[in-house]
Amino acid sequence: MVRPKKKRFVESVPEATYFKPRAIPLSELEEVKLSFEGIEALKLKFLDRLEQEEAAEKMKVSRTTFWRILNEAGKKVSDALINGKAIRIERGK
Repeated sequence: MVRPKKKRFVESVPEATYFKPRAIPLSELEEVKLSFEGIEALKLKFLDRLEQEEAAEKMKVSRTTFWRILNEAGKKVSDALINGKAIRIERGK
C-alpha cells in the first residue's frame, strides 16, 4: 500500500509561471513541468542559501524529501536550459 503524500509548505508563489527560449515558437518547443514545491526548494537552497535541514523545516518535510524535491527540480531546470525547452510552473495538489 502506498503511503499518502504529505502536504508541503510553499511560502512564496512565483509571479511568472512560464519561461521559454527566445525566438522559438511555442508550437515547436518541448515543455518541462516544474511544481511550486520544486521552485520553493530551489529558492530556499540557492537564493535564501539555507542548509538542507533549515530548508526542510521551512517546507515541513524531512531532509531526504527536501533533497529529492530539490534534485528533481534541478534536473528539470537543467534539461530545459541545456536542451532549449520551455518551463511551465504548476501548482501541486
